[in-house]
Amino acid sequence: MHHIRPAGISWVIFATLVLSLSACAGATSQTQPSPEASQTSSDVDFVNASPGVNLQENVDRPTSKPYTGDLEIFEDRLRDRNLQIGRVMDVLRIEKGSNVADIGAGSGWFTSRAARRVGSSGRVYAVDINRDYIKYIEARAEREKLSNVRAILGKEDDPLLPQQSVDAVLLLKTYHEIAQPIRLLKQLRQSMRSGARLGIIDRNGTGSD
Repeated sequence: MHHIRPAGISWVIFATLVLSLSACAGATSQTQPSPEASQTSSDVDFVNASPGVNLQENVDRPTSKPYTGDLEIFEDRLRDRNLQIGRVMDVLRIEKGSNVADIGAGSGWFTSRAARRVGSSGRVYAVDINRDYIKYIEARAEREKLSNVRAILGKEDDPLLPQQSVDAVLLLKTYHEIAQPIRLLKQLRQSMRSGARLGIIDRNGTGSD
């Protein structure tokens, strides 16, 4: 786990093996490229660049096709334990009253857990590029009486979040599907308040490890 602190924002990066981190220095498909293969010179330059330096935002990188299958795959009863999601929320400092963004929200699995933690005084933005998944999350929030959830149909390179709106962000098993991470993370950073934390959990295994 690495701690990188550009411009007053604390970026907390999680990885099961090795995660190629691009952009602001910071739904899984069954077959996907190794995360190590995703790093480019642009990624490294962005991590080390000084503020104000113009960088190439378009990255030619191998990605997995965004998952469009059955959402029940995300509801495995062992997932809480395997992902240590309570610990993840602790590290991201998600607490009562926090505003949280779930990027690549899928079934709303993390969204619902974050919504219960932040309570009625907080908010969770569930962002996905799949319109059917957004409808699913909206129905789930209504079914589970989570009035603090706002589902957003985002773009591939822009989560369309309000600026300066969130205290914590999680990309859970999503990073390997992002074709243009620099563009997306630059947009995402605009939505993060001072001191906000970003967590990335990606995978190169079966999900049980």
